[in-house]
Amino acid sequence: MVAGDKPQQGEVTATALGPWPGQDPVEAARIIRGELGRPHLPYLAELPARGVGSDAIGRTASLLVEMAVDVQPHGWRIVDRPGRDLLRAKSALSTDINVLADVAGAEENPAPQFKIQMRGPLSLAAGLHLHNGERALIDYGARRDIAASLAAGVGEYLARVAVAVPGAELVVQLDEPDIASVLAGTIPTSSGYRTLRSVPGQEVTEHWHVVIDALRAAGAAEIIISVPEIEAPFDRILAAGADGVAVPLKALTSRQWEQLAEAVESGKRLWAGALAVDQPSDLLAERAKAHTVAEAVWRPWRQVGLPAEALAGLRVTPAGGLEGFTPSDATAVLTRLTHSADALNQLALG
Repeated sequence: MVAGDKPQQGEVTATALGPWPGQDPVEAARIIRGELGRPHLPYLAELPARGVGSDAIGRTASLLVEMAVDVQPHGWRIVDRPGRDLLRAKSALSTDINVLADVAGAEENPAPQFKIQMRGPLSLAAGLHLHNGERALIDYGARRDIAASLAAGVGEYLARVAVAVPGAELVVQLDEPDIASVLAGTIPTSSGYRTLRSVPGQEVTEHWHVVIDALRAAGAAEIIISVPEIEAPFDRILAAGADGVAVPLKALTSRQWEQLAEAVESGKRLWAGALAVDQPSDLLAERAKAHTVAEAVWRPWRQVGLPAEALAGLRVTPAGGLEGFTPSDATAVLTRLTHSADALNQLALG
């Protein structure tokens, strides 16, 4: 790869978080790679509409080593031997990687970077159940084993994706949608009558560290942890060794912006969830226009004293997944994001 092929220093780029509408991986791969070409960051789409095994928990659980899962009435459960649901999840992921290889292989000028997503170890533990039906999050040993099993499985996954997109740097997004509840002790038990005890913050950092170290050893060029804006544990994310954080901007407090500013100044990356996608109709609203999205980043950026040149490495994303859109509207979201990145680049240039 020629060094100049990478996004230039100071260049704002766009990506999305992973979930995509529909059931067609070929269509998804073509649209995403078409809309998020250089200098932006294309990614392997997640297609939850395909059903069991294509959901975020099942997809990530298919990477686990020496830990089988299957679907029970209460959700994904850790079991003694693989069943058809796990095989279905593995098959769907293999199909997606094969499709990626075909689509990327037909490109004359492929993107220099590529992103994959997976559930982080804490949210995965919250989404998996033990033999007794309780969430695996309840048990320290189960939490530890899930993190270790995931760490053991990421190397093969990255290797397979690397073959599909030869020469591309691999970026990994660890999704922790439940992390605030994990730390606060508000995850409900399976019965719903009480909540699980909070997981100590230091333990959370340690589990992330285990997975991040494995991803680095497997060749990941960049590792981002994606979290909701409510009670986002930025300090723990960075202490775990992540390269940055992905977070929606809509409800960040002044204190959180100050924390992000400190992270950016120390060389960490911010993936700013600047485009609201709560409702597909939002795409047509004034607040979704490129200059308005750019301003949602630029205004607090300047208020916390970050200079324009610190926009280097910033990525703009939707505030959530795109699975609730039609494929055409999801495509329009990607277009809006790239235009917003262009608008931010213009602001940075003054």
